[in-house]
Amino acid sequence: MEVEQQGRRPPLASDRDTRPDHAGWSPRARRLIEETHALCTSWLEAPLRQCVGEAEQRLYGQAERSRSPVEQQQCLYSRQLVQQQRAALERRFMDGMRQHFSRVGVIVETEVHADAPRRPLELLDPTEHEQTVALDKLVARGEARHGTALFELGYRYAVLVSQPPLEGEHLPLGPHSLATAFREAMAPMELPVEHRLLLLQCFDATVVAGLSTLYDTVNEHLRADGILPQLRAFPTTPRIQMERPSRAGAQDNPPAAFNRQPAPGAAAAAPAQNAAPRSDSIAVLDNLREMLAQHRSGQGALDYQGGRSASPEELQLALDALQLHVSDVADQAKRELLSAQALREELLTQLNSGRPDGAAQMHLSDEQGDTVELVAMLFEQLDRQLHHQGNAHSLLGELQLPLLRMAVTDQGFFNQSEHPARKLLGVVTEAANDWLDGPEGDVDRTLEAKLNQLVDRARREPPSTGLYTSLLADIEHHLGLLNRKAQIAERRQVEAMQGRERLEQARHRAAELMTERFEKCNPRGLLRTLLERAWSDVLALTLLRHGEDSEAFTLRLRITDQLLGQQPVADRGLLQAEVESGLQQIGMHAEEAVQVAQRLLGVPATAPANTEAATATELALKLKQRQRLGENVAPETPVAPPPISTPPPSPESPERRIRQRLRQLPFGSWFEFIDPSNGRITQRKLAWYSPVSGNSLFVTRRGLRGQEMTLEQLAHEMACGRVREMPQIKENLLDRAWHALTSQLRQLTSGHAAHSRPGAPT
Repeated sequence: MEVEQQGRRPPLASDRDTRPDHAGWSPRARRLIEETHALCTSWLEAPLRQCVGEAEQRLYGQAERSRSPVEQQQCLYSRQLVQQQRAALERRFMDGMRQHFSRVGVIVETEVHADAPRRPLELLDPTEHEQTVALDKLVARGEARHGTALFELGYRYAVLVSQPPLEGEHLPLGPHSLATAFREAMAPMELPVEHRLLLLQCFDATVVAGLSTLYDTVNEHLRADGILPQLRAFPTTPRIQMERPSRAGAQDNPPAAFNRQPAPGAAAAAPAQNAAPRSDSIAVLDNLREMLAQHRSGQGALDYQGGRSASPEELQLALDALQLHVSDVADQAKRELLSAQALREELLTQLNSGRPDGAAQMHLSDEQGDTVELVAMLFEQLDRQLHHQGNAHSLLGELQLPLLRMAVTDQGFFNQSEHPARKLLGVVTEAANDWLDGPEGDVDRTLEAKLNQLVDRARREPPSTGLYTSLLADIEHHLGLLNRKAQIAERRQVEAMQGRERLEQARHRAAELMTERFEKCNPRGLLRTLLERAWSDVLALTLLRHGEDSEAFTLRLRITDQLLGQQPVADRGLLQAEVESGLQQIGMHAEEAVQVAQRLLGVPATAPANTEAATATELALKLKQRQRLGENVAPETPVAPPPISTPPPSPESPERRIRQRLRQLPFGSWFEFIDPSNGRITQRKLAWYSPVSGNSLFVTRRGLRGQEMTLEQLAHEMACGRVREMPQIKENLLDRAWHALTSQLRQLTSGHAAHSRPGAPT
């Protein structure tokens, strides 16, 4: 007990009220449950915000597509309610999740009393029934999707609290507990049942579908702390390894098993035959090594004759020395990627430095050489996927040696797609490629500093899964904050665009009503200038605020008819006050509004009679020079000039087909804009478009305004090849590099096999 208390690490959560707690937990169980709860909280922040944002987008899309005004108003009201209570919803969800963690290990006994009154039979509430059915389906899909990881989590948590394996509602990280907490968080919100089901669908798509990353991280955290380190979800049977071509040194130096804290001396170099049988996932690394061996057999590139192979400890010391050597050279040199040949030569130099003359030279074992070459090839493929502006390339150069140290220590780097070090490499590369090297101008200095700090820790600290799990959680939390800021900026741009469109529609409707009245009577002079330049804006503003069927707008139309002489004026003083009030609402000064109203209604002014004509002309000039309503709305960033207008396309033209395709695209689709002058490509996201006017808004990755054009203009640009739609990429950058690596090895192997066949052309 005392040893556990002395070695207890500080909890990840900063406030006792935000951490799970139970009096029956042991100190070690309390620490691990608090740490896993903190990991879960940190991981869930970004997906939960994405879930709420996705729900808002879907509600808005339903409102746009709805043909019923009542249904449209309900969708917009629900969207507004979700926006207003977003923070409260997230807070209630996190609190509910904490309560599920606090109940880990609690035995709930249901007692049935014989004398308890029986409840009468009641009909099920349809709303509750639909939500329960949707929740059960969500949980069933989640448990089927993540069954293997949940199996391990249930056993590891059971060990912590001395209970049978946990599952279902008793597992705090399980889909059942998370979905129940989200449903309870939605309970105080006054939403109709169909919108509650929509929120559950978004929760399933954005949170539950991606829980494998969280489960693997928590399992790895508990495994690294000694909680069932050898647990496997399914029993594995030893497989008979195929005979390979014997190579020098392979039988003398088998790979050592990975240990979190390797024992010194002979324990660290235990024979491979005494280790536990390897699972079938090792075949990934074995297959890659087989392809490398076949490729080398035709080239004779490697020849390890004489000397002895380096032990794992000697290789780690050589990697440490090489990393220190690279850190001491010039800044530009340390940022360059090293090829497989350069890495091998540098390692051999470090291994044999300081050895006496005539001594047998050390070399890399077959497995060590394969690992070095595979890591170098993987980094080369990653580098080919990047924007070559420098930041991502530099980070790759600095991560190459730390990741190589991890790869030679733990074979899971190649065999496990969810290995923390492998995931960290993908996340860092994606972040640098998208946020630092994107063609969007300014570099986020905060993210740049965070990535440099992360790389520095990976270089300084010994390689371990615990280290990379911590680094991965740190950078994912920071990227979640960046995505949140981008979503807020994008929402602000979309709302501004929607406001501008509503204003344009109101101005267009006011102009139509004014034109109808001008056809009946043709005013001249100051009255026409006032009605066209000022009173039309008053009508548009009233229409925008109150609607066309409101009493306020009806009053404005009656005043318009009275000014045109179409209706009698009962009280000229009241009419003058209404005109002055309307003009002041659109930004006209009070003195100027009084002068205009007096001049229109023929009210005697204080000016002398001989200056009346000059004063009327001056007022007319001021009205013509006055800035119209909405003309001061300018984009926050420079917008590319719209393309030249073209004649309407024919029914069978590609532009019409493209335009029909664009009207079916969801918000969030990405496009590439190509500058014909220099060929520069910029990526923009379609944040919003109007089904009414066809106006569309494109934003950058940071949520800032990019391009603004109509769907017709966009279809014309796509037909001309200056804009193209980006296909949805389901794989991340690391997965694409990994597939490119395996494809390259297969091509080399198949090419060598074709040339080695009898009669093959040379």
